[in-house]
Amino acid sequence: MYDFFMPNVNFFGRGCVSVVGERCEILGGTKALIVTDRFLRGLEDGAVSRVASSLEEAGIAYTFFDGVEPNPKDHNIYDGLKIFKDEQCDLIITVGGGSAHDCGKGIGIAASHEGDLYEDYAGIEKLTNPLPPIVCVNTTAGTASEVTRHCVITHAEKKIKYVIVSWRNTPLVSINDPELMVGKPPALTAATGIDALTHAVESYVSLGANPVTDAVAIQAIKLISQNLRQAVAYGQNLEARENMAHASLLAGMAFNNAGLGYVHAMAHQLGGLYDMPHGVANAILLPHVERFNLISNLQKFADIAVFMGENIEGLSLREAADKAIESIKKLCQDVNIPSSLRELGVKEEDFEYMAKLALQDGNAFSNPIQGTETDIVNIFKAAY
Repeated sequence: MYDFFMPNVNFFGRGCVSVVGERCEILGGTKALIVTDRFLRGLEDGAVSRVASSLEEAGIAYTFFDGVEPNPKDHNIYDGLKIFKDEQCDLIITVGGGSAHDCGKGIGIAASHEGDLYEDYAGIEKLTNPLPPIVCVNTTAGTASEVTRHCVITHAEKKIKYVIVSWRNTPLVSINDPELMVGKPPALTAATGIDALTHAVESYVSLGANPVTDAVAIQAIKLISQNLRQAVAYGQNLEARENMAHASLLAGMAFNNAGLGYVHAMAHQLGGLYDMPHGVANAILLPHVERFNLISNLQKFADIAVFMGENIEGLSLREAADKAIESIKKLCQDVNIPSSLRELGVKEEDFEYMAKLALQDGNAFSNPIQGTETDIVNIFKAAY
């Protein structure tokens, strides 16, 4: 038996951001809190201004919380909650990438639940009340938080990332308009694109994989392999942007239901302790974790090699599986992902601490090999 979570309504395609106002009206909203960051809010004719225009056309009032930080912190959520309450908002619209969506979900959780987010709700299915309606307008092709039940928050004092996983977190509406993704900087395009690849690969080999998640993960791997290089090379390539947006959405559908693995469990520790961009952390760890996972399912890794365009004719199953790791490394190199944790200032003395926390992360339990703290430390060393 398995289940499958997705937002009730998902819009995709060029110009679909125009439906925001109409959808909020259908949801019965009267005043929206737009959750975003200062950069996106300041763009003339950008995603935020287009959302605001759509709301005005529908006659729906709105206000802003533009204090979202990368790897959103718990204090970001409480700052946004104050505005949500003071302004008497009744729905939340997130505009941006994963940080905006996670922050908006966190505000929704805090608005509907008493207690401490970390102490009371970190983990799986601990939420008991419905959240305010959440509409996610996505501007990056990577995290897929706009379609998932995951809310990832950084505890600023403890310097750890934790995840609140619940079907109640799933947004009611997701909007993926590739026009909003054109012109994103190459480094951001690369990091978010490899994040999407990580979602697809980890969910494909996850202990929770099933035929439905395999189908969307496979298509995501193919699209990313065929389009990420082009999107990084020329940010105005709308076809590549659209294909990457499809890939991100599909990968999100996969991991939202199949689970992830040690890449995310370990990357969360790098994000919490070093505030490292999530996509970069995933990209550095991905080939090393999957090298560790390789023997769990040689056939699936050989399949990944084929999905990524490798020729495995005449190779043994093990040799074909190895090709998948090589292909992942080549893609990361081609889009200029940093090659090691050392160059990003990570300290070896933190490996044991991060390994212990990684094994407690909710993503660790669906990794296809259940390793030890020593195994995780060795993976960190390999990526160092």
